Amino acid sequence: MLKQITIRDYAVVASLDMDLESGMTVITGETGAGKSIMLDALGLCIGDRADARTVRPGAKRADITAVFQIDELPAVGNWLHERELDLPTQECILRRVAGADGRSKAFINGAPATLVDCAAVGALLVDIHSQHAHQSLLRRASQRALLDATAGATGLAAEVAQASAQWHTLATELEQKTGQSAADTARFDLLTYQVSELDTLDLGAEELQSLEAQQKQLHNADFLIDSAGQAQEHCEQQLEQLVRTRQLVSDERHEGATMNNIREMLETAEIQLQEAQSELIRYTDQLDRDPGQLQWVTDRLEQVYDLARKHRVMPEELTQRHAQLKVELETLNAGPDQLNQLEKDLEIAQSTWSKTAKKLTAKRKKAAKQLIGHVSTTLTRLAMERCDFQVVLTQRSEDTPDPAGAEQVEFLISTNPGSAPGSLAKIASGGELSRISLALQVAAAESATAPTMIFDEVDVGIGGGVAEVVGELLNQLSQRVQVLCVTHLAQVACKGLNHLQVSKTGDAAAVFTEVNRLETEARVEEIARMQGGLTITESTRAHAREMLNLH
Repeated sequence: MLKQITIRDYAVVASLDMDLESGMTVITGETGAGKSIMLDALGLCIGDRADARTVRPGAKRADITAVFQIDELPAVGNWLHERELDLPTQECILRRVAGADGRSKAFINGAPATLVDCAAVGALLVDIHSQHAHQSLLRRASQRALLDATAGATGLAAEVAQASAQWHTLATELEQKTGQSAADTARFDLLTYQVSELDTLDLGAEELQSLEAQQKQLHNADFLIDSAGQAQEHCEQQLEQLVRTRQLVSDERHEGATMNNIREMLETAEIQLQEAQSELIRYTDQLDRDPGQLQWVTDRLEQVYDLARKHRVMPEELTQRHAQLKVELETLNAGPDQLNQLEKDLEIAQSTWSKTAKKLTAKRKKAAKQLIGHVSTTLTRLAMERCDFQVVLTQRSEDTPDPAGAEQVEFLISTNPGSAPGSLAKIASGGELSRISLALQVAAAESATAPTMIFDEVDVGIGGGVAEVVGELLNQLSQRVQVLCVTHLAQVACKGLNHLQVSKTGDAAAVFTEVNRLETEARVEEIARMQGGLTITESTRAHAREMLNLH
């Protein structure tokens, strides 16, 4: 329910902080006082367009905040939670800031939001019935939702929509797969050839590096063998010279630490030179002048390089490319099986939708009869006994599963005997539409979709006993949802649990609108004023007390 609304510098309102309660709240005031300003401000919070005229003259911006209590509204809580906008206080705070330059910003629980999101969550929180843009009753989707709610089939309708979405997803996938079949066949043939070619090559993971190393060695075999042999001879010569040198310093007459150190170094050099000579011998023994092996390695590398160029990859990436092509080939090879499975899944989805939609149709037909009877009875009480209200279910001509079900739902009405029923938007006047909306909402009160309902002057063009019926119906509706009602009739105002009075004050320089909560005596004065007459007498006040059941 709407707990609080705060308005700053909006239209003629400088500052307004209003706490609201459950039940039925009536809003009254003199003509032109601005009774609808609070509702218009609320409309900005739930996605209405703003312009520079919404800002109070002389102010830089208008700022409106609406606080809703949502602890008993799981749909709103889920919506907020999915977008990580939920608060621990179980509240939904909608804020709108409109600048004098025509720009505006919207916020949901303190986070920046789009008007689309504000409208989406607003539809779950409040339903405004008036002669303005919030007449959701004119939308076929709203009419269908109201009928489904009356039938207790909201959950079933969601199942139908889900089954339809599943069918369309599968149908799109099947169409894409089928359209690709010809191209897939050509791709399959190409992949089969490419994979076979790479299978024949059978290149090992580390083979390329090994082949390149072998080729380099075999290609330089003559040079390597000759140079290594010469190095062995030089080592032999150096050893002979080193032996003679060591003999020269080995005479015992060479004494002292210096010569001892020289002898150790020469011995070490001789040992290292001998080891180098041994390593050269082993290295030379490993070298091989094999023209046949060189040719085989060269041919093998040419095969690798040719296939790498063919697949436009580096030679070292060829094994990875081979693995990728194998995976793609396996996927395409499973294509026919996938198509068959998709066709089966599509048939199952079609059957699921058909069964669920059939159940929904039966519930809708039953609820339509009940709704027609209930609304017709209520309209008679509202002095619209000549109205012919109908709920028309038209079978859809398309075979594809529709998210809305197997039929279109539309509310039709004829306000004059003998005239053909037409859509509410074309046939009903503003005042008639408000009363039809009231009758429908009362009929669907058991499963009302919005926790706060606002009726802006639903009593236009009526009076007397009918006005009292309107008040009773609104009071009846407020037993289940929060009701805010802007009215100019005392018969309606006296049925409210809470009473707000709108007044306009100011001078030639500036005009301001104020909202005050009326208690017992102040409310008596307002009801007496609304009854008419230039002077409020004790008799008028006594009548007002009687209407308010005050003794």
